[in-house]
Amino acid sequence: MPKPYPREFRDDVVRVARNRGPGVTLAQIAQDFGVHEMTISKWLRAADVEDGVKPGVTTDEAREIRELKRRNRLLEQENEVLRRAAAYLSQAQLPGKGSTRS
Repeated sequence: MPKPYPREFRDDVVRVARNRGPGVTLAQIAQDFGVHEMTISKWLRAADVEDGVKPGVTTDEAREIRELKRRNRLLEQENEVLRRAAAYLSQAQLPGKGSTRS
C-alpha cells in the first residue's frame, strides 16, 4: 500500500482544484501535482463532506465511531468474563444454607 500523502499536500491540491480557472481540468492539476485525477476527485468529495457541503461521515466522526466500536468490544468481552464467572460460582459447592454439619 502506498504511503498516504501529507494532509497539507492534500489540502493544497484541493484548494487549487476548487479555485481553478475556467478551462483548467482536474487532469491538468493532477499532472502538475503528480497524482492521479481520481485521487483529486476523492479528495474533493472528502473535503465537501468535511466542510458540510455534502452529507457523509467526517474524519472526526469516523474516528469517534472507531473508538466507540473498540470500547464496545472491550465492554462485551468484560461482560462475557463476568457471565462466565457468575455461572462458575453459582455451580460451586459452597458451604452455607442446607449443609448437614454436626
